Amino acid sequence: MKRYAELLWSGTGKEGKGHFITESKALNNTLFNYSSRFESGEGTNSEELLAAAHAGCFTMKIAFFVNAKGFTAEKLDTKCIITMDNGVISASHLILKAIVPGISQEDFDAIVQECKEKCMVSQLFNFVTTCESVLEG
Repeated sequence: MKRYAELLWSGTGKEGKGHFITESKALNNTLFNYSSRFESGEGTNSEELLAAAHAGCFTMKIAFFVNAKGFTAEKLDTKCIITMDNGVISASHLILKAIVPGISQEDFDAIVQECKEKCMVSQLFNFVTTCESVLEG
């Protein structure tokens, strides 16, 4: 499988602006500029897109692994926080809140640890990935 995304940019790094075009059209015309990247301006940024990719990949992997153990997740709520310090992306932190009826804490913790390490997006990152999880209910 191959997917694509494009960014069309015009202008300088600070005063210019761009917008995305993606194969799925989900991000089409999403604004990307200096203000959205380094301040709190409208639009998206690379770190937010990385966080979305990491949360999505990790959560789906959890769902598959939970199911392989014979359980079905009622809720998997993952927040991913990407940290950028001095122009370098230095960390990704996953926060998972889950409801998985019938699963033991031990099985759940083992699944979370394995998925944190084996999720395809985690494997791409060359920085620390941490995770905290809560099995609710």
